[in-house]
Amino acid sequence: MASSDTPVEDVIREKISAALQPTTLEIHNDSHLHAHHKAMEGSTSRETHFRVIITSEAFRSKMQPARHRLVYSLLKDEMAREGGIHALQLRTMTPEEEEKRRAQEAGNQ
Repeated sequence: MASSDTPVEDVIREKISAALQPTTLEIHNDSHLHAHHKAMEGSTSRETHFRVIITSEAFRSKMQPARHRLVYSLLKDEMAREGGIHALQLRTMTPEEEEKRRAQEAGNQ
């Protein structure tokens, strides 16, 4: 089996899918936008900065900080590892919140 070109993204997808069973999971690798930053000097990783959109029933009755802590706990090893996740931007929603957002977006077009 060939090694993946996106091992960090693969782990993010696997861990979030297993733990949260999302109905929506979008992972955007924005590392190329930050490669020139001082903090990235000397890093050879192409997978350091991510935007992740997650819709899951697991977020029901949780406020945003609790939702984010849940995701951070799933990815703590990848965030602690040298060359791992340096920045993680999250949008976490319940299915109802996602539906409301989509309706608002459709109304604004």
